[in-house]
Amino acid sequence: MKKIALLLNISVAILFFSCKQQDKPDATTETVTVKERHEPKNRSYHIESAKEFLLKNSSDAAQLNIVYALNRTDEANFKEMDSVVIPDDSSGDIEFYFPFPLVVSSLKEVNKIVFFSYPTQTFAAYEKGQLIYTGPTNMGREKDKTPTGLFFTNWKAEQTTSTFDDEWELHWNFNIENKLGVGWHQYALPGYPASHSCLRLQEKDARKLYDWAEQWELANPETVKVKGTPVIVFGAYDFAAAKPWLQLVANPKVLDISESEVETVTKPFLNSILKEQKIRQDFQRSQK
Repeated sequence: MKKIALLLNISVAILFFSCKQQDKPDATTETVTVKERHEPKNRSYHIESAKEFLLKNSSDAAQLNIVYALNRTDEANFKEMDSVVIPDDSSGDIEFYFPFPLVVSSLKEVNKIVFFSYPTQTFAAYEKGQLIYTGPTNMGREKDKTPTGLFFTNWKAEQTTSTFDDEWELHWNFNIENKLGVGWHQYALPGYPASHSCLRLQEKDARKLYDWAEQWELANPETVKVKGTPVIVFGAYDFAAAKPWLQLVANPKVLDISESEVETVTKPFLNSILKEQKIRQDFQRSQK
């Protein structure tokens, strides 16, 4: 009888362990797999004429994408530029040419978050503290600055019209401030802050963030039940100075944003971010 009881206890223990192993892990314990990245052999830059560069490199799509991004512009506007920043080695992934750190340890409990840096005119999306996507932006012009601080994504639309001018079509629009009508979307990038407070993106970036970020959940038209993905807009742009990325020629690290800087920017909002994240997780569980 003792042997039978022992075997029964072992069987129950194995069954319990197996069930626990099959349980879906909580979102706060999941890890993020980041694709393997290729770092360029050197990180240095030079100034070149945009037209001359295009004459020599018009067939290298990967290089062109990096150069457009570095100059905070798109294909159409790049052609109209004069002097532009060119990397001496453009064989690396875009993350190595942009200022945000690859890892922010203090964000390991944050499922998703997006940062927009005003001074560098760049954005970065993180999952569990791992940089998963980054690129250029053109934010609000001097008289219509993009508001800074913590926001949460709310509604989105593949195509909508601007609240400033109903003739402006906005593609892959994701609103972050409903009352002010501020959001990110695809629109022309002239290579400097030029919007009416929105966050302009290249189309591929706008579509990526459109699919990746989460919408709000409404209890009714007047009440937000669950907020979307946290978004932090920070820093200030010197509108009187030359484009800051031109300084990369003299100092390739001049625009770098350190891990500690991201931590400092996030710290005042972290409790609110985690609180809203738990509300979302509880809501998602209730829907299963």
